[in-house]
Amino acid sequence: MPPETPASSTGSVDLRVVLGSTTPPGRLHRALEGAVGRAAAGGVGADLLDLGTLDLGFADGTPIADLDDDTAATIAALDSARAVILATPIYRGSPTGSLKNLIDLTPVPALQGKVVGIVAMGASDHHFLGAERHLRDVLAFFGAVVMPVAVYLNGSDFVDGVPGERAEDALDQLFAATAEASAALAGTTVGFQPSPLGAKAVKPRTGVK
Repeated sequence: MPPETPASSTGSVDLRVVLGSTTPPGRLHRALEGAVGRAAAGGVGADLLDLGTLDLGFADGTPIADLDDDTAATIAALDSARAVILATPIYRGSPTGSLKNLIDLTPVPALQGKVVGIVAMGASDHHFLGAERHLRDVLAFFGAVVMPVAVYLNGSDFVDGVPGERAEDALDQLFAATAEASAALAGTTVGFQPSPLGAKAVKPRTGVK
């Protein structure tokens, strides 16, 4: 079966979930996929973009329009979502390079003023703040509205690769809270005023989708 691409996603969704991993689908993919399904059953539209199934360009300054791959569609998917969940395994105490590369490719308006939730997973709790701390710094550059509490999962949250009740509950709560926060801020200027320094070179957006 060919990998899914953002082009298969149509219209706006409540949550666009990005899994920043280039390895074959594993425990975190399974946990997020389950959360997406449960969110949909609860009336929150969500979909999953697994970077391991996508062909993205390298952030070397090449214009997005000149890239003959999934980059433009992936960025369009981020831009059209009402809110975003960024999920990453912990590599070297920080988010994956593949997720950072996507963020480097993403223009400021695609995330400016948008509610973003964070999910990270490591082998133990030793690096539980690694990805969260880095992502909060980067998302501040975009002027995103980051959820105050992130979800961190470790190996003990899974049995034979299947997420346990604690993992499912934590993800469900984050998905619901992120969607609710986005709905509550819709039509307001929260996250847009003042404009982040990263938006100085682009025309600021004037409203929340």
